[in-house]
Amino acid sequence: MSVLGRSIQRHDAQLQVTGRSKYGADIDMPDMLWCVIKRSDRAHANILRIDTSAAERLPGVAAVITAKDMANNHCGYVYVDQTYFAEDKVRGYGDAIAAVAAETEEIAQEACRLIEVDYEDLPGVFSIQDALKEDAPVINGGSGDNIVAEVKVIQGDTEQGFAESDFIFEQTFTTPAIEHAMIEPHAGIAYVDDNGDMVVRTSTQRASIVVNDVANATNRPINRTRVICSAVGGGFGGKNEYTFEPMIAVLAERTNRPVKCVYTREEEFTASTVRHPYVETYRTGVRKDGKIMAREVKIYSDCGGYITLGKMTLNKAVIHACGPYEIPHTKVVGYLVYTNNSVGGAMRGFGLPQTCFAYECHTDYIAQQLNMDPIQFRRLNLIHDGAHLPTGMRMNVVTLEETLDKAIEMARRGGDLQ
Repeated sequence: MSVLGRSIQRHDAQLQVTGRSKYGADIDMPDMLWCVIKRSDRAHANILRIDTSAAERLPGVAAVITAKDMANNHCGYVYVDQTYFAEDKVRGYGDAIAAVAAETEEIAQEACRLIEVDYEDLPGVFSIQDALKEDAPVINGGSGDNIVAEVKVIQGDTEQGFAESDFIFEQTFTTPAIEHAMIEPHAGIAYVDDNGDMVVRTSTQRASIVVNDVANATNRPINRTRVICSAVGGGFGGKNEYTFEPMIAVLAERTNRPVKCVYTREEEFTASTVRHPYVETYRTGVRKDGKIMAREVKIYSDCGGYITLGKMTLNKAVIHACGPYEIPHTKVVGYLVYTNNSVGGAMRGFGLPQTCFAYECHTDYIAQQLNMDPIQFRRLNLIHDGAHLPTGMRMNVVTLEETLDKAIEMARRGGDLQ
């Protein structure tokens, strides 16, 4: 009881309010170089030629690297379908082509402008519907289509459930991509320490992922690679994957000098991950008394040109797609789909806000069609102690009714409910 019910002081509170917290962009080192990344200005194209010679000749440029300079250029989480630098093809606006280390940020920016890239433009795919067409260009991999993964959760027999229903309601919902827009952009610095170990200090939420990518890109053992988290000025899931860290690590090795990179706000919108856009169709069978008998859900998730954390996010969405309701017959199928849009990644809720929005809107719609109070309709269908979720998990203790009662009480106190 020394913790529960008590206000606990944050260990970094004084550092933050006095301005002494060290964020990624605050970290400078003697003899430091600046890194700027050359990015694709095409959403989908073959790369015919990359010429970095003019950039390399620019005074103040210490190094220019491309895919060929990485010890290992291929990467990915569970599924290796991504590269640190594009090799033969770009699959999204903002894909990294090359990285420059220079004496100043301005020189590095000018060097990037001098890098010449010849492209062969390919048709772009910018919606889930277009990605699913039979003649759609294949974005990534050799599967022959743009469906990356399929996830299913099935319980009971939905056809039987629909047959036992008096009404069947169907709706389709869409949710957009959302950029995290944290106050602090991605920022960090890499250097080789006195022991010859690679050190990266960066604003990240998951140092374990970054250290693996840095070790992969430099072909170093994990025990000779360190990632130190600086203070994080906002993340919301957007700092869960690597960004520039493997690139500045290779540049630090190449130049034997510290190399720093700070994303511009434009890069945050073009080169970092977003919340996955969803298209969700809900079909629900209901008896006259309001009891839900069956539900079928189809979810299409747009992961952009690469999977990253898309499969894990879709797993969560499929598991929770039927909501906190006791439904005897359920079938949920989720599809992860390649497009040329921004790459989807982690964001607060990890795939659940999209589905929660859909099933609660659908719940209100059904209650309205049945001329039932939406709160009473929910009470009738909420899961209770001992209920089973569609995954088969038994819920031994459930406090949903108490939670609903408390929410109603608070809303009434605030004047939002009559």
